[in-house]
Amino acid sequence: MQPPLTFRFNDGTEVRRLGYGAMRLTGQPGNFGPYEAWEDGKKVLRRALELGINCIDTARAYGPGWNERLISEALHPYPQGLFIATKGGVVKKSASERYLDGSADGLRRDCEQSLKNLRVECIDLYQLHWVDSDVPLSESVTGLARLQQEGKIRLIGLSNITVKQLEEARSIARIASVQNRYSVTERQGDPMVDYCAREGIAFVPYGPLGADPMKHGSPLASAQGALAEIGKHLGATATQVALSWLLHRAPNVLPIPGTTSIAHLEENVAAARLNLTQDRLQQLESMSGRANE
Repeated sequence: MQPPLTFRFNDGTEVRRLGYGAMRLTGQPGNFGPYEAWEDGKKVLRRALELGINCIDTARAYGPGWNERLISEALHPYPQGLFIATKGGVVKKSASERYLDGSADGLRRDCEQSLKNLRVECIDLYQLHWVDSDVPLSESVTGLARLQQEGKIRLIGLSNITVKQLEEARSIARIASVQNRYSVTERQGDPMVDYCAREGIAFVPYGPLGADPMKHGSPLASAQGALAEIGKHLGATATQVALSWLLHRAPNVLPIPGTTSIAHLEENVAAARLNLTQDRLQQLESMSGRANE
């Protein structure tokens, strides 16, 4: 049975589940500075929309700011139905120097800069990028709730958090999404995925494929054989199988694979059409268990 292709957020907004993570369209190393192939980056973003993607994920820290500006330059004025998520709370000073600022004032500063970069009056989904250990989580979430009340953000999300932290945040504000690292071979986040599924919260797995799943040392390298074997029977690539597994994992999972290549983008989008049988899913469950041992 093919998994549902769309997800409805807790305010009723519906998006296609397979989105696009724009982080790689930044300077290197360290996602610092503007993307070197700026015009090519714009072409990738525009092609994403042509392929039906309507959920794009970015962050103030990507660049910093350059990634958001690239998105606005490529896609503004935005078509109806485009959903853009960004994040705040990370201050990046250089490719190797950054610090967290989850204070209410820091998040307001980052949010207002993102509003300018993206050229919008309200951000669809604004996420706390990392929990700042020097700032109570309650202060960060209260700050986000104020921004929401002022109409600067529509939905509140949290990234890189635990279930306990999520529960604390939900006692203060309505949380629409969680963005944590997760993939078919990195399953430490299973309890969070299940919790979010029960509560109707979107779970956005970043790093769903690793930097390059077919290279030695990447998260999916150990699973390449099993993924490729299943893909062979389906006429698909190992990467497509890994993405399809995420879509089958739970109806609230919204993968955001990133790429700088239009060919890879098209390959990723095609993964949404795969139908993994129960036997194939069990095979992948067994494989992921061995990968986490």
